[in-house]
Amino acid sequence: MDSEDTHRPASAEERRTVERLVEAWLAETERHDAAAAREARAGWERGTLPDRSAQDLAHWVTARVTDTAFNEDEGPWIGGAVRITPADKETVHRWLKDRGHLI
Repeated sequence: MDSEDTHRPASAEERRTVERLVEAWLAETERHDAAAAREARAGWERGTLPDRSAQDLAHWVTARVTDTAFNEDEGPWIGGAVRITPADKETVHRWLKDRGHLI
């Protein structure tokens, strides 16, 4: 669903964030669903993700937010294989929306 009419160019920083998180997501997906990972990676390498993959990525990044910005009194810091901030999540969601995906 990558349309030139709706595509907003990502900044270099946004692109680095998306690339970092997509690679982590693909690695995790490969461990659990090889066929879905192949489909997603093929789309990623073509510059667009299938809708199902885009939805999976959006849910994954939301579920994996590891830097909650809470202090010790407010709640825990959650560790993970890759650091994902709420801003990172929003960057990925915006990137997907800019490419026509419903998030």
